[in-house]
Amino acid sequence: MSTNSTRYESAVARYFEAWNAGDQDALTKAVAAAWAEDGSYTDPLADVRGHEQITAVIAAAHEQFPGFAFRLTGTVDGHHDIARFAWELVNEADGSAPVAGSDVITLDGEDRIRSVQGFLDRVPTGAA
Repeated sequence: MSTNSTRYESAVARYFEAWNAGDQDALTKAVAAAWAEDGSYTDPLADVRGHEQITAVIAAAHEQFPGFAFRLTGTVDGHHDIARFAWELVNEADGSAPVAGSDVITLDGEDRIRSVQGFLDRVPTGAA
């Protein structure tokens, strides 16, 4: 891991704050704090750009999985302006994690996310 690991860990922490925001206002603010204005998010189910579209993707995930939270699994690894990490979507009631994946993010000069390339490693049947 890079000696500049705090930079990557902070960016990933803001990323999870957005994914776990409790209401629309908190979500809007968290996305603005985590992503650059023209930042993007791409995974097998979405390819969006800008705060409004990213916020909509996250809100849709919350609608599909109410009572779940995104959690980091393992450590954040980074170099230059790129970081990678794994995550899972955890049911807060029983601790099960039916969805898991890994993401690669690229940061801008202000350590905000320019892009996310997401991969789904575990998805329940019918969820994708």
